[in-house]
Amino acid sequence: MSRTNSLPVLGVALTLDELEGVEGLKAFVLGADRDVEVRDFIPVGAIGQDWRAIGRRGRAALQGHRGRIGIHGPYEGLLVDTPDPEVRAIVQRRFLDALDGLAVMAEGREAAHMVLHSPYTTWHAHNRSTEWDDCAGILARTHATLTPVVRRAEALGVTLVLENCEDVDPAERVALAASFGSAAVAVSIDTGHAQYAHRATGAPPVDAFVRAAGARLAHVHVQDADGWGDRHWPIGQGNIAWPAVFAALAGLAVMPRLILELADVRGVFASARWLEAQGLAR
Repeated sequence: MSRTNSLPVLGVALTLDELEGVEGLKAFVLGADRDVEVRDFIPVGAIGQDWRAIGRRGRAALQGHRGRIGIHGPYEGLLVDTPDPEVRAIVQRRFLDALDGLAVMAEGREAAHMVLHSPYTTWHAHNRSTEWDDCAGILARTHATLTPVVRRAEALGVTLVLENCEDVDPAERVALAASFGSAAVAVSIDTGHAQYAHRATGAPPVDAFVRAAGARLAHVHVQDADGWGDRHWPIGQGNIAWPAVFAALAGLAVMPRLILELADVRGVFASARWLEAQGLAR
Protein backbone atom coordinates (compact mmCIF):
# COMPACT_ATOMS: atom_id res chain seq x y z
CA MET A 1 0.00 0.00 0.00
CA SER A 2 1.34 3.44 -0.89
CA ARG A 3 1.94 6.08 1.77
CA THR A 4 -0.85 8.20 0.28
CA ASN A 5 -3.37 5.37 0.43
CA SER A 6 -2.54 4.74 4.09
CA LEU A 7 -3.43 8.30 5.10
CA PRO A 8 -6.81 8.95 6.77
CA VAL A 9 -9.52 10.02 4.34
CA LEU A 10 -11.13 13.40 4.97
CA GLY A 11 -14.89 13.80 4.96
CA VAL A 12 -16.82 16.96 4.11
CA ALA A 13 -19.49 19.04 5.86
CA LEU A 14 -21.84 20.45 3.23
CA THR A 15 -25.35 21.43 2.34
CA LEU A 16 -27.29 19.52 -0.29
CA ASP A 17 -27.31 22.67 -2.44
CA GLU A 18 -23.51 22.66 -2.29
CA LEU A 19 -23.26 18.95 -3.04
CA GLU A 20 -25.42 19.38 -6.12
CA GLY A 21 -24.20 22.81 -7.22
CA VAL A 22 -20.47 23.22 -6.48
CA GLU A 23 -18.42 22.04 -9.42
CA GLY A 24 -16.38 18.96 -8.64
CA LEU A 25 -17.70 18.49 -5.11
CA LYS A 26 -19.82 15.41 -5.74
CA ALA A 27 -16.94 13.76 -7.60
CA PHE A 28 -14.59 14.66 -4.74
CA VAL A 29 -16.95 13.04 -2.23
CA LEU A 30 -18.06 9.99 -4.17
CA GLY A 31 -14.67 9.33 -5.74
CA ALA A 32 -13.15 8.44 -2.37
CA ASP A 33 -16.40 7.51 -0.60
CA ARG A 34 -15.71 10.29 1.87
CA ASP A 35 -17.84 10.65 4.99
CA VAL A 36 -20.38 13.42 4.61
CA GLU A 37 -22.01 15.65 7.19
CA VAL A 38 -25.17 17.24 5.85
CA ARG A 39 -25.92 20.71 7.27
CA ASP A 40 -29.50 21.16 6.03
CA PHE A 41 -31.05 20.55 9.46
CA ILE A 42 -29.28 23.60 10.98
CA PRO A 43 -31.25 26.62 9.69
CA VAL A 44 -34.02 27.89 11.94
CA GLY A 45 -37.32 26.60 10.57
CA ALA A 46 -35.79 23.85 8.43
CA ILE A 47 -37.04 20.97 10.55
CA GLY A 48 -40.39 22.61 11.23
CA GLN A 49 -41.11 22.65 7.50
CA ASP A 50 -40.57 18.95 6.73
CA TRP A 51 -37.58 16.99 7.98
CA ARG A 52 -38.70 13.99 5.92
CA ALA A 53 -38.29 16.01 2.72
CA ILE A 54 -34.71 16.88 3.70
CA GLY A 55 -34.03 13.21 4.34
CA ARG A 56 -35.49 12.09 1.02
CA ARG A 57 -33.58 14.75 -0.89
CA GLY A 58 -30.33 13.73 0.79
CA ARG A 59 -30.90 10.07 0.05
CA ALA A 60 -31.41 10.84 -3.64
CA ALA A 61 -28.40 13.19 -3.81
CA LEU A 62 -26.13 10.58 -2.23
CA GLN A 63 -27.01 7.68 -4.51
CA GLY A 64 -23.84 5.76 -5.25
CA HIS A 65 -22.06 7.08 -2.15
CA ARG A 66 -20.67 4.38 0.14
CA GLY A 67 -19.18 6.49 2.93
CA ARG A 68 -20.81 7.22 6.25
CA ILE A 69 -23.63 9.75 6.47
CA GLY A 70 -23.96 12.14 9.39
CA ILE A 71 -25.59 15.47 10.07
CA HIS A 72 -24.98 18.56 12.12
CA GLY A 73 -27.90 18.90 14.47
CA PRO A 74 -29.80 22.18 14.85
CA TYR A 75 -28.39 24.56 17.44
CA GLU A 76 -29.61 28.15 16.96
CA GLY A 77 -31.30 28.96 20.28
CA LEU A 78 -31.35 25.27 21.23
CA LEU A 79 -29.19 24.89 24.34
CA VAL A 80 -28.64 21.29 25.42
CA ASP A 81 -28.75 22.45 29.05
CA THR A 82 -31.75 24.78 28.76
CA PRO A 83 -33.33 25.25 32.21
CA ASP A 84 -36.92 25.94 31.12
CA PRO A 85 -38.99 22.72 30.83
CA GLU A 86 -41.22 24.13 28.09
CA VAL A 87 -38.23 25.23 26.03
CA ARG A 88 -36.60 21.86 26.74
CA ALA A 89 -39.52 20.10 25.07
CA ILE A 90 -38.93 22.15 21.91
CA VAL A 91 -35.19 21.40 21.96
CA GLN A 92 -35.88 17.69 22.34
CA ARG A 93 -38.37 17.73 19.47
CA ARG A 94 -35.88 19.45 17.16
CA PHE A 95 -33.15 16.93 17.99
CA LEU A 96 -35.47 13.95 17.65
CA ASP A 97 -36.79 15.18 14.29
CA ALA A 98 -33.23 15.69 13.04
CA LEU A 99 -32.34 12.13 14.05
CA ASP A 100 -35.38 10.78 12.22
CA GLY A 101 -34.47 12.87 9.18
CA LEU A 102 -30.99 11.34 9.23
CA ALA A 103 -32.56 7.88 9.37
CA VAL A 104 -34.59 8.68 6.25
CA MET A 105 -31.48 10.01 4.49
CA ALA A 106 -29.38 6.96 5.34
CA GLU A 107 -32.10 4.36 4.85
CA GLY A 108 -30.45 0.97 4.36
CA ARG A 109 -27.01 2.37 5.19
CA GLU A 110 -25.05 3.58 8.21
CA ALA A 111 -26.54 6.66 9.85
CA ALA A 112 -23.28 7.61 11.49
CA HIS A 113 -23.48 10.67 13.70
CA MET A 114 -25.25 13.86 14.74
CA VAL A 115 -23.25 16.82 16.06
CA LEU A 116 -24.57 18.68 19.10
CA HIS A 117 -22.97 21.69 20.74
CA SER A 118 -21.34 21.60 24.16
CA PRO A 119 -23.07 23.37 27.07
CA TYR A 120 -19.78 24.65 28.50
CA THR A 121 -19.08 28.36 28.10
CA THR A 122 -16.27 30.77 28.88
CA TRP A 123 -18.48 32.23 31.64
CA HIS A 124 -18.75 28.78 33.20
CA ALA A 125 -14.99 28.20 32.98
CA HIS A 126 -14.15 31.51 34.64
CA ASN A 127 -16.65 30.96 37.45
CA ARG A 128 -15.56 27.51 38.58
CA SER A 129 -15.29 27.31 42.36
CA THR A 130 -17.13 30.60 42.86
CA GLU A 131 -20.69 31.23 44.03
CA TRP A 132 -21.68 30.97 40.34
CA ASP A 133 -20.21 27.47 39.86
CA ASP A 134 -22.79 25.53 37.84
CA CYS A 135 -21.06 22.22 37.16
CA ALA A 136 -23.79 20.11 38.77
CA GLY A 137 -26.54 22.16 37.14
CA ILE A 138 -25.10 21.80 33.64
CA LEU A 139 -24.82 18.04 34.09
CA ALA A 140 -28.37 17.66 35.41
CA ARG A 141 -29.98 19.91 32.79
CA THR A 142 -28.11 18.27 29.92
CA HIS A 143 -29.29 14.85 31.07
CA ALA A 144 -32.85 16.15 31.34
CA THR A 145 -32.69 17.37 27.74
CA LEU A 146 -30.74 14.60 26.06
CA THR A 147 -31.91 11.40 27.76
CA PRO A 148 -34.76 10.73 25.26
CA VAL A 149 -32.51 11.84 22.41
CA VAL A 150 -29.85 9.34 23.49
CA ARG A 151 -32.45 6.58 23.59
CA ARG A 152 -33.54 7.40 20.02
CA ALA A 153 -29.93 7.55 18.85
CA GLU A 154 -29.29 4.12 20.38
CA ALA A 155 -32.29 2.68 18.54
CA LEU A 156 -31.12 4.14 15.23
CA GLY A 157 -27.46 3.23 15.64
CA VAL A 158 -26.42 6.89 15.57
CA THR A 159 -23.63 8.40 17.67
CA LEU A 160 -24.32 11.80 19.23
CA VAL A 161 -21.03 13.72 19.28
CA LEU A 162 -20.64 16.70 21.64
CA GLU A 163 -18.65 19.44 19.93
CA ASN A 164 -16.53 21.96 21.81
CA CYS A 165 -17.49 25.59 21.24
CA GLU A 166 -16.27 27.77 24.12
CA ASP A 167 -14.88 24.86 26.17
CA VAL A 168 -11.79 25.81 28.15
CA ASP A 169 -11.34 22.50 30.00
CA PRO A 170 -11.50 19.70 27.37
CA ALA A 171 -11.99 17.04 30.04
CA GLU A 172 -15.40 18.37 31.12
CA ARG A 173 -17.12 17.45 27.86
CA VAL A 174 -15.50 14.02 27.89
CA ALA A 175 -16.81 13.38 31.40
CA LEU A 176 -20.26 14.62 30.35
CA ALA A 177 -20.35 12.17 27.43
CA ALA A 178 -19.23 9.32 29.69
CA SER A 179 -21.90 10.15 32.26
CA PHE A 180 -24.64 8.86 29.93
CA GLY A 181 -23.17 5.36 30.07
CA SER A 182 -24.03 4.86 26.40
CA ALA A 183 -21.98 4.03 23.32
CA ALA A 184 -24.33 6.43 21.50
CA VAL A 185 -22.72 9.48 23.16
CA ALA A 186 -19.18 10.45 22.22
CA VAL A 187 -17.03 13.53 21.76
CA SER A 188 -16.32 15.80 18.80
CA ILE A 189 -13.49 18.30 18.50
CA ASP A 190 -13.70 21.37 16.32
CA THR A 191 -10.07 22.32 15.69
CA GLY A 192 -10.84 25.99 15.06
CA HIS A 193 -12.96 26.29 18.19
CA ALA A 194 -10.16 24.68 20.20
CA GLN A 195 -7.61 27.06 18.67
CA TYR A 196 -9.79 30.05 19.57
CA ALA A 197 -10.18 28.78 23.13
CA HIS A 198 -6.42 28.19 23.36
CA ARG A 199 -5.36 31.60 22.08
CA ALA A 200 -8.17 33.75 23.52
CA THR A 201 -9.32 32.08 26.76
CA GLY A 202 -6.41 30.06 28.13
CA ALA A 203 -7.46 26.58 27.01
CA PRO A 204 -4.76 24.04 26.16
CA PRO A 205 -3.64 23.61 22.52
CA VAL A 206 -5.63 21.62 19.98
CA ASP A 207 -3.59 18.43 20.29
CA ALA A 208 -4.28 18.44 24.04
CA PHE A 209 -8.02 18.42 23.25
CA VAL A 210 -7.42 15.25 21.22
CA ARG A 211 -5.51 13.55 24.02
CA ALA A 212 -8.10 14.57 26.62
CA ALA A 213 -10.86 13.01 24.51
CA GLY A 214 -8.95 9.77 24.00
CA ALA A 215 -11.10 6.78 23.12
CA ARG A 216 -14.29 8.86 23.34
CA LEU A 217 -13.27 10.95 20.33
CA ALA A 218 -15.48 9.87 17.43
CA HIS A 219 -15.51 12.96 15.20
CA VAL A 220 -13.37 15.98 14.32
CA HIS A 221 -14.34 19.16 12.50
CA VAL A 222 -11.18 20.03 10.61
CA GLN A 223 -10.85 23.77 10.01
CA ASP A 224 -8.03 26.28 10.27
CA ALA A 225 -8.09 29.46 12.33
CA ASP A 226 -5.88 32.14 13.83
CA GLY A 227 -7.14 31.92 17.40
CA TRP A 228 -8.96 35.25 17.15
CA GLY A 229 -12.32 33.95 15.95
CA ASP A 230 -14.19 31.02 14.44
CA ARG A 231 -12.63 31.32 10.97
CA HIS A 232 -13.32 28.00 9.23
CA TRP A 233 -10.47 28.74 6.83
CA PRO A 234 -8.97 26.21 4.41
CA ILE A 235 -6.24 24.14 6.03
CA GLY A 236 -2.87 25.85 5.95
CA GLN A 237 -4.21 29.41 6.15
CA GLY A 238 -4.29 29.64 9.96
CA ASN A 239 -1.81 28.83 12.69
CA ILE A 240 -2.95 25.47 14.07
CA ALA A 241 -0.03 23.09 14.66
CA TRP A 242 -1.30 20.37 12.34
CA PRO A 243 1.62 17.92 12.76
CA ALA A 244 0.96 17.91 16.52
CA VAL A 245 -2.78 17.43 16.00
CA PHE A 246 -2.33 14.49 13.62
CA ALA A 247 0.33 12.95 15.85
CA ALA A 248 -2.22 12.97 18.68
CA LEU A 249 -4.85 11.49 16.39
CA ALA A 250 -2.44 8.76 15.28
CA GLY A 251 -2.01 7.78 18.92
CA LEU A 252 -5.68 6.81 19.23
CA ALA A 253 -6.73 3.18 18.88
CA VAL A 254 -9.38 4.14 16.31
CA MET A 255 -9.14 7.14 13.99
CA PRO A 256 -12.23 9.35 14.43
CA ARG A 257 -14.09 10.51 11.34
CA LEU A 258 -12.39 13.67 10.06
CA ILE A 259 -14.77 16.20 8.53
CA LEU A 260 -13.58 19.32 6.70
CA GLU A 261 -15.94 22.07 7.85
CA LEU A 262 -15.08 25.26 5.99
CA ALA A 263 -16.77 28.62 5.58
CA ASP A 264 -16.47 28.13 1.80
CA VAL A 265 -16.86 24.47 0.89
CA ARG A 266 -14.79 25.02 -2.26
CA GLY A 267 -11.77 25.17 0.03
CA VAL A 268 -11.95 21.41 0.63
CA PHE A 269 -10.00 20.68 -2.55
CA ALA A 270 -6.98 22.79 -1.58
CA SER A 271 -7.25 21.64 2.06
CA ALA A 272 -7.03 17.98 1.07
CA ARG A 273 -4.07 18.71 -1.21
CA TRP A 274 -2.29 20.65 1.55
CA LEU A 275 -2.75 17.91 4.15
CA GLU A 276 -1.74 15.22 1.66
CA ALA A 277 1.44 17.15 0.79
CA GLN A 278 2.25 17.24 4.51
CA GLY A 279 1.71 13.47 4.76
CA LEU A 280 -1.15 13.88 7.21
CA ALA A 281 -4.46 13.07 5.46
CA ARG A 282 -6.02 12.99 2.02
